[in-house]
Amino acid sequence: MDNLSDTLKKLKITAVDSTEDSLEGCLDCLLQALAQNNMETSEKMQGSGILQVFASLLTPQSSCTAKVANIIAEVAKNEFMRIPCVDAGLISPLVQLLNSKDQEVLLQTGRALGNICYDSHSLQAQLINMGVIPTLVKLLGIHCHNAALTEMCLVAFGNLAELESSKEQFASTNIAEELVKLFKKQIEHDKREMIFEVLAPLAENDAIKLQLVEAGLVECLLEIVQQKVDSDKEDDIAELKTASDLMVLLLLGDESMQKLFEGGKGNVFQRVLSWIPSNNHQLQLAGALAIANFARNDGNCIHMVDNGIVEKLMDLLDRHVEDGNVTVQHAALSALRNLAIPVVNKAKMLSAGVTETVLKFLKSEMPPVQFKLLGTLRMLIDAQAEAAEQLGRNVKLVERLVEWCEAKDHAGVMGESNRLLSALIRHSKSKDVIKAIVQSGGIKHLVTMATSEHVIMQNEALVALALIAALELGTAEKDLESAKLVQILHRLLADERSAPEIKYNSMVLICALMGSVVLEIETWNALPLSDIPSKLLRLAPNLPSSCLSLSWNYRISTQGSAGFGLSRCCIQTSQS
Repeated sequence: MDNLSDTLKKLKITAVDSTEDSLEGCLDCLLQALAQNNMETSEKMQGSGILQVFASLLTPQSSCTAKVANIIAEVAKNEFMRIPCVDAGLISPLVQLLNSKDQEVLLQTGRALGNICYDSHSLQAQLINMGVIPTLVKLLGIHCHNAALTEMCLVAFGNLAELESSKEQFASTNIAEELVKLFKKQIEHDKREMIFEVLAPLAENDAIKLQLVEAGLVECLLEIVQQKVDSDKEDDIAELKTASDLMVLLLLGDESMQKLFEGGKGNVFQRVLSWIPSNNHQLQLAGALAIANFARNDGNCIHMVDNGIVEKLMDLLDRHVEDGNVTVQHAALSALRNLAIPVVNKAKMLSAGVTETVLKFLKSEMPPVQFKLLGTLRMLIDAQAEAAEQLGRNVKLVERLVEWCEAKDHAGVMGESNRLLSALIRHSKSKDVIKAIVQSGGIKHLVTMATSEHVIMQNEALVALALIAALELGTAEKDLESAKLVQILHRLLADERSAPEIKYNSMVLICALMGSVVLEIETWNALPLSDIPSKLLRLAPNLPSSCLSLSWNYRISTQGSAGFGLSRCCIQTSQS
C-alpha cells in the first residue's frame, strides 16, 4: 500500500510536468495494483483525488489514453466508485474519445463508460442525450471484424435499448441493417444470443420493427427455426424459442405485419402456417400468435378464413383439450377471436363448428383461457340471433358464465362474462334465453353491470335489462327487485356524470318496469316520475309518445356502442 501511495503522489506530479514515459510507468503500477486488489486500490485512489487528474489525461493525442480509460473501467467495476467518477467529470472526455480511430482507446473507453453507467438509467439517459447511440452504431459498422469492439457495442446497445428515450435515436440510424448483417455472420450460439438480447428491446419500437423486416431479419429467424426444430439440445431449444418469439414481436407492428402478410401469399405467412400443425409446442404457440397478429384488419381476416385457417386452429385446439398446453390454448383462442370480428366471417366460422370447439374449454380453470374463450364467443354471436339463442339455451354455458361473473380476482374474466351474458340476450331477443339466465341467477350480475365504470358495459346491461323487462318481466320480477334495480336506476339518473345514453336507457327501462305492480310501486317511491317525460323529451326528441306516458313499450338507445369490443389486440407470448 505504501508503494501505491507513492505511485499516486508521483502520478499527480508527472501528469503535469513529466514525460509520457514516466506517466506510463505510474499507470502500469496502478493497473497491477488493481489486478491484485481492485476494491482496496480503488478506495485508495478515491481518497487521493487522482480521479480529477484523469479527466485531463483523457486526450486523443496522448499515447497513455487507453491505459487511463482502462484504469477508469477497472475502478468503475466497484459500485461505490461510479458517482466519484461522474463527479470527477470523466463522462464528457470519455464520450469525446468515442470518435478516436485507435481501436484500443475505443475498447477501453467503451468499457469505462459502460461500467460507470451500469444499472443507472439517469446516467444512461445522459449518454443518450450526448449522442452516443449514432456514434456506437457507426463504430459497429466500421469495426465489425474486431470481436472485442463488437461485443462492447452490443453490450452498450443492450443497456441503452432498455430506455424508451433511446428508441427514437436508434430508429434514426442504420442499426437494423448492421445487426442483421452481424447476425448472418455468427455461428456460435453465445454470439447470436448476445445479438438477440439487443434485438428484443429494439423490436418493441414500430419503426425499428419495419427496419428489421426490411433488413432481412425474418429470413434469418425462419432459418434458425428450420435448423433447430428437431433438436433436443438445450441451447437449440432456447434459440428456437427466442427466434420464434422475436418473429411474433415483429408482427406487433401494423406496417411490419402487413409487409410480411403480402396479401396472404408471402413466404413468411406460408411458413408460419406450417407451424400450427407442428408437433413442437413452441412452434404451435408462435404460429397461433402470429395468426392472431396477422388478423388485425378485416381484409387479412377474410382472406385467412376463406383459405382454411379456422380449421387449422380448431384442429390445434382439439389436440390441447385434455391436459393441453395453456399458452397454446390461449394463443389459438386469441386468433379465433380476432378472425371472428368481420361480419362476413361470423356465419362461416359458426358453420365450421367454432363454437363447439371453443365450448370444449368451458371447464378450464385458467383465467387467460377463460378470458379468450369468452371474447371469442361474444364476437361470434354479434348480430347472429340463431347462434346467440343456441348458446343462451346451453344451461352449462350460462351457469359457467354466472360463476365467472363472480371472479373478483380476475377482472377481465368477470367483465367478459357479464358482457357475454348481456350479448346472449341482446342478440337473441329470446324468452328461452332470458329464462335460462334468470334460472341460473344471472339477473343480479346484469344489474351490477349497469353500475360499471365503463359506459359501454353500462349501456349493454341496460339494453339487456330492458329486453328482459319487455319479454319476461314476470319471470325476472323477484330477481330485479332483490338486485335493487330501481335504486340503481335512481342513482344513474341523479348522477351528473352519467352519459346521456345511460340516462336515456335508464328512463326507458323504468317505462318497461311499469308492467310489474311491485316494481311500479318501488319506482314511484324512489323516483320523481313526474320529471321523467320532460327529461326523456330533452334527451330523445324522437321518443314515441307511448313511452313518454310511461307505457312499458320502450325504445332502446345504443348510442356509443358502435364498434366497441371489436378492436383487435396485438398478441404477445406473455399472457394478459
